[in-house]
Amino acid sequence: MKHFAIAVAAALAFAAPAFAGDQYVDGTGFAISGYDVVSYRSLDQVPIGQAQPEPVRGRADITAEYNGATWAFASEENREKFLANPAYYAPAYDGHCAYGVSRGGKVPANPNLWRIVDDKLYLNITDVVVGFWEEDVPGNINLAEGNWPDIEADAASTSVIPKFTSEGPISN
Repeated sequence: MKHFAIAVAAALAFAAPAFAGDQYVDGTGFAISGYDVVSYRSLDQVPIGQAQPEPVRGRADITAEYNGATWAFASEENREKFLANPAYYAPAYDGHCAYGVSRGGKVPANPNLWRIVDDKLYLNITDVVVGFWEEDVPGNINLAEGNWPDIEADAASTSVIPKFTSEGPISN
């Protein structure tokens, strides 16, 4: 009987859906501060050590829900692209700072401090942190991937993004 109970408990554990953490949402009330997450894919990345171009702000009247958050888009076309494959467009680690995750914690991320690596969008919190991140991008991603399963279910960061204020999406 004891073996049966263990088998049932194991089966239920494997049958339960994985618990995902909440998307980081700042004071704008939108994921990634109201920027159009699809727009990052059309921007030209600059070499490591240089500031990336600013992403496009979304519109408050073109939105979608995903991972418990509202996402804003600059166009209906971008919203449709996102809805067709949100995991592809959403930033890694539920929008938290990739370097912070590599160090074992959830801290907010600045949507202007980004890099796409191996077709995945990563955000960081400050320009100083970007410097640490860029010292060893593959190594930091490896550390973050190792830490993420242990912290993913933790509550989203409630901190504000230092040295950054977003106007949120464009109101129409």
